[in-house]
Amino acid sequence: MSRHSLPDGTPEVPGVHGPPDPTGLPQPPDPPTAGPPAGLPTGLAGPSTASTASTASAAGGPTPAAHEAARRHCASLEEAVARLRRDHLDRIARWGARLAVVLPGGGRLLAAGNGGSAAQAQHLTAELVGRYRRERPAYSAISLHAETSSLTAIGNDYGFDQVYARQVAAHGRPGDVLLLMSTSGRSGNLIAAAATARSAGVRVWALTGPAPNPLAEAAHEALCVDAGSAATVQEAHLVAVHVLCECFDAAVEAGGAAGAGAAAPARRTGGAPGVLAPAAARRRLS
Repeated sequence: MSRHSLPDGTPEVPGVHGPPDPTGLPQPPDPPTAGPPAGLPTGLAGPSTASTASTASAAGGPTPAAHEAARRHCASLEEAVARLRRDHLDRIARWGARLAVVLPGGGRLLAAGNGGSAAQAQHLTAELVGRYRRERPAYSAISLHAETSSLTAIGNDYGFDQVYARQVAAHGRPGDVLLLMSTSGRSGNLIAAAATARSAGVRVWALTGPAPNPLAEAAHEALCVDAGSAATVQEAHLVAVHVLCECFDAAVEAGGAAGAGAAAPARRTGGAPGVLAPAAARRRLS
């Protein structure tokens, strides 16, 4: 048999393997086997299927560095909250009891911060105007950064350092409370607001990062979170905000905190300056 003939005697077509199909046309050549292009050195043909799968698997899971970063962050937060519980619960409970006298009596909470602290200040006021856990009356609480037209007008006309001080002068009354939140404790607009509040007879509380800092010194009372990063300070502040709401609600349910401090602030009437509204009218005028 010729080497150019198939076993049945059919002549072999060069480059075609196997017998022709019934039509008499030759079959197409076998597909080329996988491998690097001709002339490409071994090792430059790209990753194998196995190595590609391994890389994709690694990309889909946490790297050791990411896992360690998460562990460190959680450990830092646990330490900060433990210190908050150990050193500051009494202060937060007193603040909650004080608000339980001020707000039901017609007083107001003003709150301010910058950036993430502004968001947390608004979180607190929302819990008071709305509710925290259980149904209760709405109380007057204003987050000063949320009034954007006033904020930008004051910033444009008086400078950014006055954006909160000017609003405190407008809204604050003797006996009200101003709560200022800052991770650094060095924000000029918050320090200016504290000075304006004190001169108006408004009680100033501060939530800050590590002490000492200028805002803590400008406030009547300060809760200073000892933590190494602004993120951890903010997270501990959120815990403090929720604990404050817990304490406030508990004191309100108990009928106000006995001996929590001075009487609630009086609201001015719409008449002559210096004329105070009777207690029954304060809520309507606030």
